[in-house]
Amino acid sequence: MSNIKQQLGSGALSGFASTVFLQPFDLLKTRIQQGDGTLVKRNTATLFQTSRQIVASQGLAGLWRGTNASLIRNVPGISLYLTGLTQLRTAMAGSAYFSASGRTESARNTSVLPKLSSQGNLIAGASTRVTVGFLLNPFSVLKARYESNMYSYTSLSSAFLSIARSGPTELFRGFLASSLRDAPYAGLFVVVYEAVKKHSAYAFPPRSDAQSTFIHTMSGAAAGAVATVSTHPFDVIKTKVQVRTESRYHGFSRTARTIWDQRGIAGFFDGASLRLSRKVLSSAIGWAVYESVLVFMRTL
Repeated sequence: MSNIKQQLGSGALSGFASTVFLQPFDLLKTRIQQGDGTLVKRNTATLFQTSRQIVASQGLAGLWRGTNASLIRNVPGISLYLTGLTQLRTAMAGSAYFSASGRTESARNTSVLPKLSSQGNLIAGASTRVTVGFLLNPFSVLKARYESNMYSYTSLSSAFLSIARSGPTELFRGFLASSLRDAPYAGLFVVVYEAVKKHSAYAFPPRSDAQSTFIHTMSGAAAGAVATVSTHPFDVIKTKVQVRTESRYHGFSRTARTIWDQRGIAGFFDGASLRLSRKVLSSAIGWAVYESVLVFMRTL
């Protein structure tokens, strides 16, 4: 577990697989969330209509618009997050306060990751996610705007230069909303993921790598669902802050108030089904790939 290169490589592969397969979910979510309630009746911006408009104008490949921007954000992001999380959990496992107790052989066989208490998992997940989010926030802005149809960028480099020229304020636009989304998301995810994995291993002790992978997949999907539903309003705020230029969308509190005034509580759950589907699938794919590759490397 001290081999950081293996962890980075596993994380990068995990990020690549989940990003390429699931880019249409991100694209559609951004398109649905970007709307301004004072200009568009949101009940007309359905998933079917949005998908049909994209395919009609750009073909099926249009659903993968922004994949390169997503890869630039997600491959290093997921790699750094999973590696940083593993390293932090390894360090915290040396503390009697954070280390988990009562482990069984079956539980150990399902994972190569260090075991922590629920408090340790919560702190490790939240702090790692926010740190990586800060470092890569400029690419999050790039990703959101490339997926949106409100900007006519001709290339990734020109898009990034356009954002960078506006200064640090633009590069870190939406970071507060991202942090308020990512910290509880990551903390809840790791807690639920480890809990489900632990109890699944107790109930159905794995006797092969395939069975362990199945447990990782189901645990990741369950954790992704719980964490996504709990934090979705902050994702809506983040998207609007990053893609809209009107003054009413400048800043976290002003954007939240605008959404509330326009559509009430429903406005904070635009694209929830898409994000839920995407997160459940990406969590299942990502963690299954990450842990399976590390388990495979351990046996070499």
